[in-house]
Amino acid sequence: MGIARSTYYDRPDAGADDTAVVAQMKAICDAFETYGYRRVGAELRHRGIVVNAKKVRRLMREHALNPKRHKAFHRNDGQQSQ
Repeated sequence: MGIARSTYYDRPDAGADDTAVVAQMKAICDAFETYGYRRVGAELRHRGIVVNAKKVRRLMREHALNPKRHKAFHRNDGQQSQ
């Protein structure tokens, strides 16, 4: 090829720009507060953006897009426990 091996395998300085993906993820998390990384990834694919699940998890963690937890249902028959 005519270039040094270290130059051929050198990593690019700038990483991929994820601002568009993060903006879509924030819109999804605002609309669906209980969606985790799996459902967010599925919604991104539905919208035409293909992103690896590991990247979705990493971006959600870095941007604090944590899903709200479901509250457990406790049945109360009106009796007090003794």
